[in-house]
Amino acid sequence: MVRPSPLALWHLLSLDAPTVAALWTLFVARSVHLMLPWTAPAAMFLAVWMIYAADRLLDARGLASGSWQTGKLETGPVLEARHHFHDRQRSGFFSGITIASVALAALLPRLNPRALQLFALLATLLAAWMLLIHALPSSEDSPRLPKELAVGVFFPAAVFIPTIARAPQLRLALLPAAAFFAAVCTLNCLFVYLWEHPGARPLAHGSTRWSTRHLPQLAAAVMVLGVIVASIATTRHSSTPPSPALACALSAALLLLLHTLRHRLSRTHLRACADLALLTPLLFFFNK
Repeated sequence: MVRPSPLALWHLLSLDAPTVAALWTLFVARSVHLMLPWTAPAAMFLAVWMIYAADRLLDARGLASGSWQTGKLETGPVLEARHHFHDRQRSGFFSGITIASVALAALLPRLNPRALQLFALLATLLAAWMLLIHALPSSEDSPRLPKELAVGVFFPAAVFIPTIARAPQLRLALLPAAAFFAAVCTLNCLFVYLWEHPGARPLAHGSTRWSTRHLPQLAAAVMVLGVIVASIATTRHSSTPPSPALACALSAALLLLLHTLRHRLSRTHLRACADLALLTPLLFFFNK
């Protein structure tokens, strides 16, 4: 049996999305010269890891009962390596989620009270959305609800909460950054969905089908607009920080590059690289 590469393991262990979330949490705060305590990115990492690990376990739940056949459910999505990995290591992931829950509970009293209120509201809405996604059956007559929309809304909202909770006066200034990050997160999910479903995608929501047909153009638009907004923020010395928009433009460019190179990479490495493309804030940390 071939051992997965470090990049593949980063993805298979569901560490990719938590890394992106923790890094962007720090980056957003740093872009407005705000120093967050270490508990904020640590709690973000644990919470996002638990959500993604649980989501992948739910996606793979049919494996245990044998309802998945030849790599896919008769009316469900294609199973990828991450689903098989989570199913094989199901007990380990359950143990990890339990430990992460205890660690997160220990961190909660040290988080900003206003941030906790916003996180509680966000968690309630996310739980309801995930329940709908996993509870409602998918068919050509009733396409699945777009999970990409959930990521595009909930993921950026969670990342920006620690900064907004401490500096609510910056909400308007950070709105462009939040919009661009939401766009890039949505692009990330849509590209992955397109790569994993290259056919007609009859089970996809209408918005997903339309977006996947125009993904290169959408990514190019985000890239160009990000550079324009960053340039305006720099020249006019506005309260809007330029670095998040520029980081999002770079991420959109990397996703577009990955799309052109998709046939040269394995499915697992391609999926991991899609999240790797969202780590562009590292370039700004190194330039400081």
